[in-house]
Amino acid sequence: MSLTLLQSNENPKNDTDTLDLLYYIRVIQRFKWRILSLAFIITLLTSVVVFSLTPKYSASATLLIQAEQANVVSIEEVYGVDSGRKEYFFTQFEILKSRQIAQRVVDRLNLLKHPEFDADQQPKKFNLINEIKALLPFLPQKSFNISEEETLNRKNRLIVADFVSRLTITPIIKTQLVVISFISESPKLSADVVNTLADVYIESHLESKLMMTEKASSWLNERLSGLKNKLDISEDILQAYQNKEQLVDIDGIKSIEATELQELNRQLSVAKQRLKQSENIYNLIQEKNNDVTSLIALPEVLNHRLIQNVNEALQRAKTKKSELQGVYGPKHPIMIAAESELGSVNENLGNQVKLLVSGISNEYQSAKANEISLVKAVKAKGQRFRELSTLDTKQKELKREVESNQQLYNAFFNRLKETKEVGEFQSANARLIDPAQPPLIPAKPRKKLIIGLVLVASIVLGVLLAFLFEVLNDGIRSVEDVETKLKQRMLGLLPLQNLKRSQKLPLRHFYDTKEHAFGESIRTIRTSLLLMNIEHEAKVISITSSIPSEGKSTISTNLSFALAQIEKVLLIDADMRRPSIAKNFEYPNYQAGLSNILSGTHSLEECTIHDEDSGIDIITAGTLPPNPQELLASAAFSELLNTVKGKYDRIIIDTAPTQAVSDAVLVSKQSDSVIYIVKADSTREKVIISGLSRLMEVGARIDGIVLNRVDLKQAAKYGEYTGYYDQYGYNSQVDASAEPTVQVNVENKKVDKSVENS
Repeated sequence: MSLTLLQSNENPKNDTDTLDLLYYIRVIQRFKWRILSLAFIITLLTSVVVFSLTPKYSASATLLIQAEQANVVSIEEVYGVDSGRKEYFFTQFEILKSRQIAQRVVDRLNLLKHPEFDADQQPKKFNLINEIKALLPFLPQKSFNISEEETLNRKNRLIVADFVSRLTITPIIKTQLVVISFISESPKLSADVVNTLADVYIESHLESKLMMTEKASSWLNERLSGLKNKLDISEDILQAYQNKEQLVDIDGIKSIEATELQELNRQLSVAKQRLKQSENIYNLIQEKNNDVTSLIALPEVLNHRLIQNVNEALQRAKTKKSELQGVYGPKHPIMIAAESELGSVNENLGNQVKLLVSGISNEYQSAKANEISLVKAVKAKGQRFRELSTLDTKQKELKREVESNQQLYNAFFNRLKETKEVGEFQSANARLIDPAQPPLIPAKPRKKLIIGLVLVASIVLGVLLAFLFEVLNDGIRSVEDVETKLKQRMLGLLPLQNLKRSQKLPLRHFYDTKEHAFGESIRTIRTSLLLMNIEHEAKVISITSSIPSEGKSTISTNLSFALAQIEKVLLIDADMRRPSIAKNFEYPNYQAGLSNILSGTHSLEECTIHDEDSGIDIITAGTLPPNPQELLASAAFSELLNTVKGKYDRIIIDTAPTQAVSDAVLVSKQSDSVIYIVKADSTREKVIISGLSRLMEVGARIDGIVLNRVDLKQAAKYGEYTGYYDQYGYNSQVDASAEPTVQVNVENKKVDKSVENS
């Protein structure tokens, strides 16, 4: 079976969701027994607690809260409650849960002395704080002087609070029904409490209505008495005013006075019109100075009927005279008679005009006097009407006061009667539809449900803790971690060996045929190292780690054993602070080594030891020097390496950890290759990266990472190394007699060696 090195870091699966799912599955698989153990312990403890709890029973009753109150008369204003609104039902629900109702139920059922509520009758619970205080008497103790009444009151309040906490009021949506539930250790008590609570609520409502009715009646009586006195006073004032002013039918009198005043105003208007006309004629007559001819020319005179008659007679006389003049002479008796008749008519006309003018003057004076008289009459009548209006206004004001008091008195009187009627008949606002019965099955605890939920919750908790531990654990566990976190290639891994705590790995464990997986893993590291350096001369190989106890000395020794099968190998212990090679090979502490060579006290031949079993040469750390860094940085160390390069094919140097001291950095400058050892799932990622960074800063060639102490059986379950260790047969049982040949070209030479391989 030929060996190959994993060259590509690409994952054949590109589906991120699938990779994430596999990651979660692996984490759960890794911690599954811990998760199940945690779930089992928590569920077991919960079961013990649940089965030790006292069962509690819940009784329920259905109560109907009526929206319409059956009152004899409608006096909702007295109570101030609108039963048709949602707020009314919410208010009733809160009343059912009120402390007042709870207190009455507690008193009626005498729960103060019931063993379930009375703390004095219950077994005392363990109180850690009180016990500690009792053991430490020097601590200040609080003491209160509480009277017996205060103690009883406090106890009562605690019981009522406990009662309310057990009570549940649940309205049924879109109905007027409400479900009352109570939890108790006694089935009978739970049913009695619910039924008693419903009765107390109904009685409380009736009592509150009765109390409010009595308060309303008392208030109405007081107000009614005051209103009656106020009404009597207003009536007396009205009567006194009417007697004083002698008012009988003021409305009729006002009507007559108004009619007379209207008539006087009409007459005054006519008189003023006549006076104006007479005044105009009178003024014209005065202007003519009683000249008859001028007066006759006035239209008012000329158009007078009497003047017109005289003018007609005058015209006839003139016509007659004119006719007779043509027949008779001036002295003819007929002419004399006609002349006499004409003069008589003219004289009559003048007299009539004077008489008319005198009449017009008299008429003017009469109209003027009439107007003055009517003005006085209108003023007098208006004054009287105003007086009557004032009296009427005052009277109406007093009447309105009386009517207002009368209406208010009547309203309160009617309300008082309504209130008395309501007080005589009270209807309940609720009734019990479905009374509570003692329950047969306990409501709490629901053991199966609790245990099931705890089991599920504990599993979920275990999974969460597993992922938390996974996140917090930043160790290197797999090939993927080496490639993604450390950005390095992986040379190989060493499986975890089943050893006791005090037992150490045998020095020549590599040659144990029973531990085939361990030997094969060392050979895999050897092969990977050689294949990686085919084109590169890597004689000096330094092996280091981040911190002590990661197995660098073990790997240095066993890698030397593996390389010694095909090459001449020198193993140097350069950890001159905590050397382990000499101790592992059971050499004495005084064995001269590297420090002696670098110090010049011993020669290379004196410090080189040959191991017959493995065929390797060893240079131990030697005497512990006070200045190991100065020795490693000296030219003597470089000269030593140049010397041994000519004698050996490979020089394996076991150096100190990178995080402890800088020895490994100094050695890496003289090395052709560096192998970095990491203890699987132990050393923190940041520590490893820090050590690698220190090496890369000086230009060291890091050929790869070796994971030590890998639990292959556990890893196989989670698939963390699938595709890596299977490729090299870490899990396979093979025939040890099979010896395929590995050919490696080193320094342009062909080296053939049979190597046991699976």
